[in-house]
Amino acid sequence: MTRVTRIALLGAESTGKTRLAADLAAALAAQGRAAAVVPEVLREWCVREGRTPEHHEQPAIANEQARRVLALEAADVVIADTTPIMTAIYSHLLFDDESLYDFALAHQRLYDITLVTGLDLPWVADGLQRDGPHVREPVDALLRAALARAGVTWQVIYGSGDARVNNALDALAALAGHRRSTPGFDQHSPRPAAWAWSCEKCSDPACEHRLFTGLLPP
Repeated sequence: MTRVTRIALLGAESTGKTRLAADLAAALAAQGRAAAVVPEVLREWCVREGRTPEHHEQPAIANEQARRVLALEAADVVIADTTPIMTAIYSHLLFDDESLYDFALAHQRLYDITLVTGLDLPWVADGLQRDGPHVREPVDALLRAALARAGVTWQVIYGSGDARVNNALDALAALAGHRRSTPGFDQHSPRPAAWAWSCEKCSDPACEHRLFTGLLPP
């Protein structure tokens, strides 16, 4: 049986993860690769229950997200529209509970590629799921810190529409060792990298937010 390649799409709310997951799957399918998307369990949960989860309901959501990813073995590529690490981060931020990190980070190491969606897209309301634009930078900072602790290499994806998916495809190629990084994404690794973002504060989400939102049309 061919080994499944697992891709994690992570990021703060309203940074285009769900759209990118679908577009990336379509692009890979056009290349002849069978790609499957695992949707975000939290979104499904909120629609079903008509509310956001309480503190004690977070572990079940994280476990179900992981279970669905690992259960898919028929596809060449499995794209996870978020992973348990995001549940751990929101548990930390909203409930001051860091107990989910160990499980979430152990699960994250099972992915071949981790992509983080940048803060360059405007925030858009989306029902119960979204807390507001003020939480994006804190979530982004907690995500980067958690990935660094786990020793996970990741790349930040910027751009809108076709540019975003093309930058994601470039990132997949770069992480597979086929090409160097390009200006559409920013590589972060626990090991020294051959390429670095030109801004010395590239890991500062506030810096990135100011830079890329300044490039958006008024």
